[in-house]
Amino acid sequence: MEGRTYVVKVIDGGAEFDEGRSGKRLLRIMITAEVDGTKREYAITFGRYGSNNAAKGFAYVSEETDAERLAAVVEALTGVKPKIRRRSDGIIELVCGREHLEGFGRFAELTEAIMKWLMETSR
Repeated sequence: MEGRTYVVKVIDGGAEFDEGRSGKRLLRIMITAEVDGTKREYAITFGRYGSNNAAKGFAYVSEETDAERLAAVVEALTGVKPKIRRRSDGIIELVCGREHLEGFGRFAELTEAIMKWLMETSR
């Protein structure tokens, strides 16, 4: 991230289904990881959005350092850096796309849940 190298150790991971406020079926990917000696639990929630039903995942953090750590974890697992943006309310939002979901799908702990969610939410 921005010229900095992080040491990422993934400790655990999993996926679960949830229902959003609008009734949409969501996929929550949970990752426990240690980044440069700091252990955290992260959650990225994927949903289908827009007229093209695109799969997008969002994670929210309040500190810049947590955003950098989570981005390092996502990039280490998927090979693709997520987009990071600061919302007007000060919350930092990480945005993942289909390429991230496909990257997560390479892991046995997540494959079945991701495939099931993609099939259930396709049009």
